[in-house]
Amino acid sequence: MDKVRIMSELLDLARRLAACLVDEAGGPQLREIEYQFIEEVTFAAADDIVHMLRAMLEEDWMGLPPWARNLAFRLACLQRPDDAELRRVAAADLLAFGPDWNDVADALQKDADRIEMSLED
Repeated sequence: MDKVRIMSELLDLARRLAACLVDEAGGPQLREIEYQFIEEVTFAAADDIVHMLRAMLEEDWMGLPPWARNLAFRLACLQRPDDAELRRVAAADLLAFGPDWNDVADALQKDADRIEMSLED
């Protein structure tokens, strides 16, 4: 499977998920798209996930449900443990959705600071 197709499939699933939520389609169709999204993002490379997140955030920053964004950012951060910029973007995204995730966002920001400081040494 080529990289462009994988990136395209993940972005297409994210767009379909967002569209289902806007249309309030719900039911089996939504569950199937959620399942497909979870499966695709779980095995996607960090570059593909970051590409999808950037595109979705540019198109409609609230289009993708928070659980899907949290999962995508988490998987990308796990694959890129030394990416300070990614951690800062993930932290900002968490802060945008209320205080429930502020402690995680703070930890991501501290990780980003630590990473940048270690690069300066």
